[in-house]
Amino acid sequence: MNKLQNDLFIKACKKEKIERTPIWIMRQAGRYLPEYRKVRENADFLTMCKTPELASEVTIQPIDIIGVDAAIIFSDILVIPEAMGMHLEMYEGKGPVFPSPIRTEEDANSLKEIDPVTDLKYVMDAVSMTKRELNGRVPLIGFSGSPWTLLTYMVEGGGSKSFSNVKKMIFNNPSLAHKILDRLSSAISVYLSAKIEAGANAVQIFDTWGGILAQDDYQEFSLQYVEKIISNIKRVDEPVIYFPKGVHANLEKVAKCGADVLGLDWTMDLGEVRKVVGDKVALQGNMDPTVLYGNEDIIKERALKTMKSYGNGSGHIFNLGHGILPDVPPANAKTLVDFVKENSSQFHI
Repeated sequence: MNKLQNDLFIKACKKEKIERTPIWIMRQAGRYLPEYRKVRENADFLTMCKTPELASEVTIQPIDIIGVDAAIIFSDILVIPEAMGMHLEMYEGKGPVFPSPIRTEEDANSLKEIDPVTDLKYVMDAVSMTKRELNGRVPLIGFSGSPWTLLTYMVEGGGSKSFSNVKKMIFNNPSLAHKILDRLSSAISVYLSAKIEAGANAVQIFDTWGGILAQDDYQEFSLQYVEKIISNIKRVDEPVIYFPKGVHANLEKVAKCGADVLGLDWTMDLGEVRKVVGDKVALQGNMDPTVLYGNEDIIKERALKTMKSYGNGSGHIFNLGHGILPDVPPANAKTLVDFVKENSSQFHI
């Protein structure tokens, strides 16, 4: 295993003392980069996910181009339901579509049991190849969707505004929802463990739709499964990040889920959350992604405000509160990264 030359991100996850705040950006391997679009011209999104050489190439691009402190493997959260036998289609501008969603017991019974190590070998190959190519320059993050977030796509058949189908399931047939969530959580534990085995230095669980649930429902249909996954991940000391977008309540309980780091969206106040969760977890986030549409002064001003909000000491990983948007100029992303690198040491004296 190559020794990390830049381990700021890992140290921040563990709340260890560091000289400056590390930064990486969700969706940093993406359409805002002309270099990514060039690769994408010759391969569709899923082909890129399933071709380790291409996934590795675009994973490393933002390290070279904007200088972030961690790489995150290029993949998609929906590779797990696809491996379970669901036909997945990706449409530019519209996003993912499952033409045959899971709505009944019969549909659920058609889902295959998977071994993520073999059924998603292309992801593991991408991780090990990227790890080799990075050669210790920065840590590599693996990721998965949470069971609840995957279930929403599997039941809705794609993105949704009202989430009416998955809500119908949890209120009219909760036992079916729990059966699928349980299967997903088992698969995800093995999947994330395999990514660590393949070389990932940390893993992140994206709970993109955690915030659409009422508090009790969130705990019943999402949080308990995230806790189960984290307790079952085979790891030595690799940090786990949990990013529950839109979840504002019961942060003390969320902070006790077993994750080392809590990711926050841009609607939260970093300083207030830090007061609530204390030293239980490190915090990641949380500048509004649309600030990157602003000019240099706006970007720097907001970045400084974010760091001031967290305050002094370790345990902060700078990130956006959600993924970088496709029409953000790469120069603006680089302005942000450079500014955080050059101006965060004042918070670590």
